[in-house]
Amino acid sequence: QVQLVESGGGLVQAGGSLRLACAASGSISNFASMGWYRQAPGKQREFVARLTSSGNTYYTDSVKGRFTISRDNAKNTVYLQMNSLKPEDTAVYYCHAKPSPWGYDYWGQGTQVTVSS
Repeated sequence: QVQLVESGGGLVQAGGSLRLACAASGSISNFASMGWYRQAPGKQREFVARLTSSGNTYYTDSVKGRFTISRDNAKNTVYLQMNSLKPEDTAVYYCHAKPSPWGYDYWGQGTQVTVSS
């Protein structure tokens, strides 16, 4: 069982920055992947970014060049640095963990990000 706790959300003006953090209840160093998803009001949850155990990163097109995912294994924490935020980035952001490619998916409770124009 993996517990994930997100933090760092809030209200920011367009063009501003936020850094989200996702603290896991145990070691993440061998996790197959960890990532971030988001869900805007009235929309389905969508992929934002993913970091694999080998260090490869993947981003949805709309955030490439603006968001950066990283990991601190010593702190069992994954981060999402979000720069040049836009109103369309407004959503609840969820942390996702996949310890094994063939195992369960784990989700955090979400953190709200609101970008004002």
